[in-house]
Amino acid sequence: MTHHLFLGEPGYSSWSMRIWLLADRFDLPVRVTWCTFYQTPDLATQIGHAPARSVPFLLCDDGAEVRESIAIAEELAARHPAAAIWPKDPTLRALARSLAAEMHAGFTTLRTLCPMVLRTAYADVPVPPELAADLARIALIWEDALDRSGGPWLCGGYCAADAFFAPVAARIAGYGLPVPDRAAAYVARHLSDPGFRRFRALGQVTDVPWGPDRHETVYRRDHPRRPWPGPAPRPARACHDTPQNDACPYSGRAPTHMLVMDGRVWGFCNAICRDKTAADPEAWPAFMAMVAGRSEAAVNRS
Repeated sequence: MTHHLFLGEPGYSSWSMRIWLLADRFDLPVRVTWCTFYQTPDLATQIGHAPARSVPFLLCDDGAEVRESIAIAEELAARHPAAAIWPKDPTLRALARSLAAEMHAGFTTLRTLCPMVLRTAYADVPVPPELAADLARIALIWEDALDRSGGPWLCGGYCAADAFFAPVAARIAGYGLPVPDRAAAYVARHLSDPGFRRFRALGQVTDVPWGPDRHETVYRRDHPRRPWPGPAPRPARACHDTPQNDACPYSGRAPTHMLVMDGRVWGFCNAICRDKTAADPEAWPAFMAMVAGRSEAAVNRS
């Protein structure tokens, strides 16, 4: 019983990020088809379920079709009530739904001037009055929610409201936009969140079915670039040496693509498994468990 999610390129698709984060956080039974932007065939044809024409799109295990992120979040919550997609407390649930709805419908200046780009970060980005107004409103509703819930996420525990604001946090961080200290701390919480780091790692992969890097052709902004402000990934790179493991930590299949980290070589079943891991090794629990297990085995043999 698995749902089918159609998502867009993870380096840039903010709406896809929201639903992917929910599926990842709550371990929902989904498989993903990654769709490409600005290519032939168009998105509607890639999805193949008219009248759907945009991502994310959810094809449920019983054939039900759901369009739009906020509707998908609601449908997943209804089908998987044990997952805390919305808070169980009625007051906090109402707050979370209000926050997600405002995000879904608003902040068009921020979206227009600062499209989500997870592959780079900028400095010295100008903040016109309309953008400043969006940022002020975001900070206000974040601080109000944190006051009401007590944190650490907007409504206490992580929920759909946080997933909906994750791409906003990415924009604030990536463009170096000014926000008050409490809002900045909430942004930093997203940047350190393992699910956020995994989605960003997927966005760093270039040899992928969802298309080449669009930054230089579509999303580029003429601001000075700077390092990504989130946690620095542990260094790792692709190589062609013999791996220590005999099975990919994700699929269990035989390794064909390798990376080296801390002087040790690990194998994966394909380039995507390897490259998403190389982008941020510590974001992937299955890989780090394999590394830790092999380290413990080496200690026991010594």
